[in-house]
Amino acid sequence: MPPCAGTEMENIMGERKLISAGQHEVYKVDDTAVKVFAKDFPKAEVLNEALNTARVEDLGLHIPRILAVSVVEDGRWAITKEFVNGKTLHQLMQENPDKIDEYLDKMVDLHLEVHSKRCPLLNKLKEKMVRQIQSLDSINEITRYDLLTRLDGMPKHNKLCHGDFSPHNIIVDGDDWYIIDWVHATQGNASADVARTYLLLALEDLDMAYKYLNLFCEKTNTPKGYVQGWLPLVAAAQMTKNRPEERELLQTWINVCDYE
Repeated sequence: MPPCAGTEMENIMGERKLISAGQHEVYKVDDTAVKVFAKDFPKAEVLNEALNTARVEDLGLHIPRILAVSVVEDGRWAITKEFVNGKTLHQLMQENPDKIDEYLDKMVDLHLEVHSKRCPLLNKLKEKMVRQIQSLDSINEITRYDLLTRLDGMPKHNKLCHGDFSPHNIIVDGDDWYIIDWVHATQGNASADVARTYLLLALEDLDMAYKYLNLFCEKTNTPKGYVQGWLPLVAAAQMTKNRPEERELLQTWINVCDYE
């Protein structure tokens, strides 16, 4: 997908409405959503997000399709996708706290649908986690060795894993639930992907995280301790993001131990 430039890109971004702002900006432009990355965001990561999404598009999941990869007028990279109406599941949970259990139940079902797919061209989850743990300079060598040893002993699977499956990355439009942001998609162990979701939920609401884990284990007949065994590993991977507000909680999970 070649980048657009000049007047073509100016036309694309001419009539725009900001719908999300944070590390990146997302604009609604006609019937598309244009995600504009920060000025210094690595080009390789932009192209990797587009490539991952393109590889997942044909698996039968509800995801917005990639339409273009481009450079906007100020030199920043952008990805244009189909626009999806609706609200994020996170917004709905805040607006309808009485429906949390209903939302979590459907969220688990959607996660299981993801795990039912195979995408052999994606990177392998365990290999990615090895690189993340090896790059983490905030742990000592003994902890690093323990984490890598634990990771090596985990079963190798090839299920589709989203890698960032949370209410923030699910858009609900009536009965249609869409999954966005496939930048971290890999193939690997479903329980690792669930442990990652547990971690993301726990950073905001520990009770919700417990409910999610219990639902997944009940629906799949998976021992809770097996999923929890991934927590030190996903916590170490999350620490590579260097978010100070998360450090204390993640550090407690990185201490390698056996869960009951």
